[in-house]
Amino acid sequence: MPPPLEPETYLRHFVSAADAAGFKVMEYGLAGNLPLLAAERQPDAPPCMAIYLSAGIHGNEPAGPLALLSLISQGWYDPGIAWHVLPLLNPRGMAAGTRESPDGLDLNRDFREGLAAETRAHREWLARMAWRYDAALSLHEDWEASGFYLYEMHEPKMPRPGVAILQAVEPLTGLDHSTVIDGFPAQNGLLRPHADVSLETVAQWPEQLYLRAHHTTLSLTFETPTALPIELRVRAQTVAIKTAVNQLLAPRMENSYEI
Repeated sequence: MPPPLEPETYLRHFVSAADAAGFKVMEYGLAGNLPLLAAERQPDAPPCMAIYLSAGIHGNEPAGPLALLSLISQGWYDPGIAWHVLPLLNPRGMAAGTRESPDGLDLNRDFREGLAAETRAHREWLARMAWRYDAALSLHEDWEASGFYLYEMHEPKMPRPGVAILQAVEPLTGLDHSTVIDGFPAQNGLLRPHADVSLETVAQWPEQLYLRAHHTTLSLTFETPTALPIELRVRAQTVAIKTAVNQLLAPRMENSYEI
């Protein structure tokens, strides 16, 4: 089976689209001979919020990278928001069509120990940028899922956009109604893992847990069902992202409204 994406071609297209959309693209590390890229755009005025987007940490999950490319090609990214977009966190895995890196490491379980060069470069870049994000969104796929689901981690009294996102995506992919997903309780596609435990007690940290611990108060992970056609999965990811951002912007628009 051929790999789902050819990373050099994909990254070339992403850089071209990012340049055209006014993003600054930086290389924060290497995975073998493939670059690890982040695209940044900040508004001229103080941003209304800062959002982090990432995809492709598992090399056999192409819908997330393609969704980020689609949105940047459309010129969708709100100009009043500060953005960091990391389109392909595991390019060597993508080249091989494997979940793990060629070293056999699941990068999305490596953010506490940092065994992989990709993870260490990612953590070092986050430390250098020293941003606090209003939200961090990570795009994934699940070959076992019967429909779309998402993880939502947040501080008390923070916005909870998860239900609205699920309602927006459900007509496209349906929802996974399993009551347990990946060992966590789930309700109509919504998981809120680690809500009642100290993060320090969790042995293996995924990207979003690391971000939640150090860089954001709200982290969201979107999971599309791999069995569906790729075009539908990409569409589901873009709808989920747009809905999340609209939900986060809505209270700010209400607070700024003056009679």
